[in-house]
Amino acid sequence: MFQTPPLDRDVEVTGRLIVKLWASSSAPDTDFTAKLVDVYPPSADFPAGVELNIADSIVRARYRDSLEKASLMKPGEIYRFMIEMYPTSIVFRRGHRIRLDISSSNFPRFDVNPNTGEPLNNNRRWAIAENAVYHDAQHPSHILLPIIPASPPAAGKERP
Repeated sequence: MFQTPPLDRDVEVTGRLIVKLWASSSAPDTDFTAKLVDVYPPSADFPAGVELNIADSIVRARYRDSLEKASLMKPGEIYRFMIEMYPTSIVFRRGHRIRLDISSSNFPRFDVNPNTGEPLNNNRRWAIAENAVYHDAQHPSHILLPIIPASPPAAGKERP
């Protein structure tokens, strides 16, 4: 999970949402999922705040390079993945946080990967995948958020 501090101003995000992820796994195949979340601050009605899912998507590791040709991973080797969510348009309000959840599953939204590398829908085994996400200078995992600059308020008017 990656999360901003509370925003000091409204932030508009409009367009494609793309996560560029560097990761490894102990398994020959696994999934990586991304979820963009609007985290509302606590309020009288919701003392614990609210976490609103904005967008999500998945990449099956064996199809990281091509949907036509599967390529299993070598356990422990670091690979680059791209996870593209549906485009969106949202204003994250001042005081909210922008959160990105990275996981290996988002069931029941997406089917479960058995992590074995066996043919899909014909697997006989299941395995636990130990996955790692990298975010250093050589492996700069990040999300591309199309932030729209705020327009200046009309003369004589302030923003709420």
